[in-house]
Amino acid sequence: MDIFKLFSSPKSSGSGTSNVAKERLKLVLVHDRTNCSPHFLDMVKDDILKVISDYMEIDEAGLEIKLTKTKRDYDDATIPALVANIPIKKMKDRSLVD
Repeated sequence: MDIFKLFSSPKSSGSGTSNVAKERLKLVLVHDRTNCSPHFLDMVKDDILKVISDYMEIDEAGLEIKLTKTKRDYDDATIPALVANIPIKKMKDRSLVD
């Protein structure tokens, strides 16, 4: 993930400036609390791409991997979560990969 994307202008004009600022701050705090640098997140992204590319063709231009936060089901504690949006172009023939 490019850390500079956090500070770029919002894509939708419907959200207020204060809400956008809050969300960006939350993402920065998640990165800080998980001790996850942008470089580390890029390494994770590269490793995920290597593994997935064995099974399918993906659209790397549309790829988005980020750290966010979520609540656990059993106690509602807020925890970090790695979220990946990986557009798939097509599945590879597994008989050719093995």
